[in-house]
Amino acid sequence: MPRKIIHLDLDAFFCAVEELRQPSLSGKAFAVGGSPEGRGVVASCSYPARMFGVHSAMPTAQALRLCPELIVVSGQHARYGEVSRQVMAILRDETPLVEPISIDEAFLDMSDVPEPVESMARRMQCRIQEELRLPCSLGVASNKLVAKIANDVGKSQVRTGQPPNAITLVPPGQEAAFLAPLPTQALWGVGPKMTQALARMGIHTIGQLAAQAPEVMQERFGKHGYDLVRRAQGRDDRPVITEHRIKSISKETTFAHDVADERQLRRVLQRLAEGVGRNLRRKHKNASTVRLKLRWSDFSTISRQRPFPLPTDQDDDIIAAALQLFAEAWPSGRPVRLIGVGVSGLQEGWRQLSLWDEEDGRERKLQETLDRLRQKYGKQAVRRGVDALWD
Repeated sequence: MPRKIIHLDLDAFFCAVEELRQPSLSGKAFAVGGSPEGRGVVASCSYPARMFGVHSAMPTAQALRLCPELIVVSGQHARYGEVSRQVMAILRDETPLVEPISIDEAFLDMSDVPEPVESMARRMQCRIQEELRLPCSLGVASNKLVAKIANDVGKSQVRTGQPPNAITLVPPGQEAAFLAPLPTQALWGVGPKMTQALARMGIHTIGQLAAQAPEVMQERFGKHGYDLVRRAQGRDDRPVITEHRIKSISKETTFAHDVADERQLRRVLQRLAEGVGRNLRRKHKNASTVRLKLRWSDFSTISRQRPFPLPTDQDDDIIAAALQLFAEAWPSGRPVRLIGVGVSGLQEGWRQLSLWDEEDGRERKLQETLDRLRQKYGKQAVRRGVDALWD
């Protein structure tokens, strides 16, 4: 029996939540994003705004040039997370096989439910609308790849200035026929460079890609080429995964204006490292590698990493290692556009201390106390004396 896979995508999620908070925004061209002064970008925009050509990831200043009446709203990310959890709870009420892939997207495997999959999709859409007052669109197919593309196609065909609220069904056995007329870039794994490479071969549609010999494509592009032909034919055996292993944790920030002041850069790096440490402890993980990321004014980016002597979840260890990488990688005075710190090589649990590791034990107790204080009184309740870490 073919599987019943649903891809659900909340329509302009951030904007939909803002309309619930501020009903006066309904029907207006507005965007959730950063200030047009500096380097603010659009995180999400309403469907009336999209009629002017505004889209996510666009600089806010550019969006205002396209739509001078655009209203810019600051994001309420804690609220978005809360509403997302409410949506996922509704989905898990329908089936335990739910794979969230972002704050506003998820796959569901409804194969064991005897009800027709289209009616299940319509019921979920109605529940989310009635219980949370949020619009959503769904793609329905026999696998994850085609369900996601079906949803993208269904949403793109609605251009009324209103949320699409689309349901797009691809019947079993029709996967390749549905994909065939679409451009190659609609296929997962085909980015701009691959699109150009395929075009040089005279391949412009997914159907033309599906007709290629897998062995020939593998010889030209490696295993990725072989996989692309299978995807173009509508084949995808990936299961819906209800739990994902976290491979890394990172935090970064883009400055409104390039920063060349060493003290400010180190201060921001420390704050980011502390955030990474908090996430590690919250997830009961420790890390074996630290990574620094720097982006210069010309958008070129470098990253540097090194292992910790022992796996850790402690702020002091992450800060010290990140600052050392920064000292080695940053040419003094060079302006920085973006700075970030991350950790990888994650392991379950905390670092085991030896009987003689009294100093580490004291530091852990201090860190736990700081975490409790910050959780109760806010992240800025207790702040580290930064100069002592570098001098």
